[in-house]
Amino acid sequence: MAKKATTPQLMVTSEIGTLRRLLVHSPDSGLGKVVPSKAQDWLFEDIVHLDTIRRKEYDYYTKVLLYFLDPEKVKGKLSAIDAPQRKRNFYKPGHKDFFKSDKVIELQWLLADILNNQKTKLKLVASVCALEGVAYATQMHMMELDADALAKLFISGTSDDNEMLFAPIPNFIFTRDIGIVISDHVLLNKPARQARTREALLAKYIFFNHPLFAAFQSKILEIPEKHHHFLNPKEGGEKKVTLEGGDVMVVSKDHLLIGVSERTSWEAAHQAINLLFEEKVVKKVTVVRIPKKRDYMHIDTVFTQVKRNVWVMLGNFSKKAVKRLDEDPVERILENAPKKDEKISLIQFHHKQLDKPVYFDNLEALLEDISKNDLGCKEKVKFIYSGNNEFPYDAREQWTDSCNLLAIKEGVVLGYDRNDKTVDAFKHAGFNVVHVADLLQDFEAGKTSPEQLKDTFILMPSAELSRARGGFHCMSMPLLRDEID
Repeated sequence: MAKKATTPQLMVTSEIGTLRRLLVHSPDSGLGKVVPSKAQDWLFEDIVHLDTIRRKEYDYYTKVLLYFLDPEKVKGKLSAIDAPQRKRNFYKPGHKDFFKSDKVIELQWLLADILNNQKTKLKLVASVCALEGVAYATQMHMMELDADALAKLFISGTSDDNEMLFAPIPNFIFTRDIGIVISDHVLLNKPARQARTREALLAKYIFFNHPLFAAFQSKILEIPEKHHHFLNPKEGGEKKVTLEGGDVMVVSKDHLLIGVSERTSWEAAHQAINLLFEEKVVKKVTVVRIPKKRDYMHIDTVFTQVKRNVWVMLGNFSKKAVKRLDEDPVERILENAPKKDEKISLIQFHHKQLDKPVYFDNLEALLEDISKNDLGCKEKVKFIYSGNNEFPYDAREQWTDSCNLLAIKEGVVLGYDRNDKTVDAFKHAGFNVVHVADLLQDFEAGKTSPEQLKDTFILMPSAELSRARGGFHCMSMPLLRDEID
């Protein structure tokens, strides 16, 4: 008798295959501790309203993810789940009524799990206390906390009696940045900012200690520091090894994109390419260097994939913009040598011909090549532009993550409702547009189902979420996607 095929726990070979499992982290109380004087140090541009970001925005994200990935948790139950007397307990990781899905997986839940092991707890408490300069007496007190309370403290920085022991890690909601699944491997990050160091530490302990990842211990990859890196100047310049998951995209089984940006260095790209080729994880890596500007931050703020032949992107990096085709000849010649830090460069390496890279002169050319040659598209490759490529809407809406979309399955994406011109561009491209609240009502009424949706842009409420400077691509770390045909 043939053995029944088992579903893998980890496997990501595209950006658009049907999503089956991912890591998330819901907004915790640490977001409510961000103060103006520390906002930029903690990588925030504004002060968010915690209750709104939870109840009126992120909770919708949780519900729609569960409806697509783990419908038994929510189907036919939304009215009861959201009843006032339930006090949002369904969404609270430390509460007994928490949804505890093994498909929409909450990082705080995994952290609490590993803290139930006394040896792991001892090591992680010591590591966090050393990192944060905590007093020895406080460290001993932390060892007395139960796993749920300690997990909450590690993330929010605040104990159950509301004592703030160290800074929160409000960027933990952007789970994409802690690492990336590439095929059946996990590449852990090296954050560029001190504010995210504890995130990386917690993620490392989760991946190396949680049973969910036990079968993949030999496939968890960490980028090495350059030899004698500690002798470099303090900042280290381009030799500093920093990499965040928003700069890594798995676009096909054998092809990976790595962004060099404000957050990811050339040296990290160099080390990652060598490591991934050595481990035979992929056969081709394209380095996408974007300007080191806060506007862009990661490559997934500049473009993401919607379908095999459809991409959403910022028009600044289109062929027309790069070649200045809309300008008169004099202007084009005078402006055709932009400042070095304003350029985009695209270099593709193949594992068998490292000394013979392929160059692309604009982003559209690269994305078209991926669609046609990596994914075998016969259809015309289409580009949907931020703000419908109209100034100033293109720049305004890119700032609020018009290009940072999460594909739940091919052609079905989540994005912010505030980016009106981008939404219009999706409509003109033939996509249906539906607000998540209406969609959930239709799911509950049986009018439609996740399986029936095609070419759909799901509008997500975003007044506060957008202030945190990340979209749904940032707020997801896919662990398992179906392979695309």
